[in-house]
Amino acid sequence: MTKPAETGKSYAAWIADLKRRWRATQIKAAVAVNSELIRFYWDLGRDICERYPESNLGNEFYRQMSRDLEDGEPSVKGLSPQTLKYCGYFYRLYAIPAEGQQLVDLIPPKGGQRVVDRKILPKVAENSSPPGSEGIVPRLVEQLVLVPWGHHVQLIDKCKGDRDKALFYVRRTIRNGWSRSVLLNWLSTDLYEREGKAQTNFALTMPAADSDLARQLVKDPQVFEVFGLREQYDETQLKAAIAANIERTLLSLGRGVAFLGREYPVEIGGETKSIDLLFYVVPLHRYLVMEVKTTKYEPADLGQLSGYLAMAESALNGPGDNPPVGILVCKEHNRVLAKIHLEKLGLPMGVTDYQIKRLLPTQAQLAKCYADAEAQVAAAGRRTASGR
Repeated sequence: MTKPAETGKSYAAWIADLKRRWRATQIKAAVAVNSELIRFYWDLGRDICERYPESNLGNEFYRQMSRDLEDGEPSVKGLSPQTLKYCGYFYRLYAIPAEGQQLVDLIPPKGGQRVVDRKILPKVAENSSPPGSEGIVPRLVEQLVLVPWGHHVQLIDKCKGDRDKALFYVRRTIRNGWSRSVLLNWLSTDLYEREGKAQTNFALTMPAADSDLARQLVKDPQVFEVFGLREQYDETQLKAAIAANIERTLLSLGRGVAFLGREYPVEIGGETKSIDLLFYVVPLHRYLVMEVKTTKYEPADLGQLSGYLAMAESALNGPGDNPPVGILVCKEHNRVLAKIHLEKLGLPMGVTDYQIKRLLPTQAQLAKCYADAEAQVAAAGRRTASGR
């Protein structure tokens, strides 16, 4: 067998680069195929809606249409009656606003790359227009084609004609690269209904752009997905469970949030205080201080959180960091009372309730628990033996 003459580091680097370029090419090809498929479904849905009143479209219509499309054209596959029906639903959901309602523009921030299913997508020209679309619709379609068809089917089913809700999840899928299972998870937690509903004073204490982003961090209620938490738990156990499931916690907070630690020590003037959960929000350039209470909201809780925010800013902030933001997570709070208290405070804070969603542990987590238990038993045996 003939081998390459060059087998040193440069050859290995070249092979690694070829692999990277091949993966990128595969991703671009897959994205291009998906985009063209979604455009075709959009145009097909438009044709159906423009040609036939919805009241005339029964199941037999779609069955006959599917048969006619496949008749004498063996290359036509995938246009089942169900798919044809959903093409119409797809077009109606996004392109036929109710009376007095306008379409929403989905153009993302400039300079960013769109991500779907954790794959980097090429930037789409904002002036490109699918055939037959006019006005704002071309720009809308150029965003919809970045989301796989399976996602759209789920949004059609789950959003029940609520265009704003569907577009909310489309934006999040593009921005965060949600797979279909992740999208379904967020749909099941009512993220759209919860986000931005918490009591905050962000509009009074932060610039408008930062305020909008910060409000996305606070859901009401805040749903923590944990495993291994008993029915009866205290604050220490709850914080430990949140930290143990930190990947899910970070997903619930949003993109660009890094976890720095639990019971994070901050020293000022020789006195040390521990922050329950400390994060850093990269888009805001701010530390995020989360205080967790398993009891009903009390005004003193905000006072405690204010103190932690002041300490964090003094001890942790570096050049370019903005003042920290705080979230008080409690078992229950009076929205009117919390709103009044927040409006009188000059530090950016929010108050929200929490809910616990218990998860079944994975096989890996169970194996680790068993291994830890066996190690503890072995250590106890060694201590007993040495004591003799």
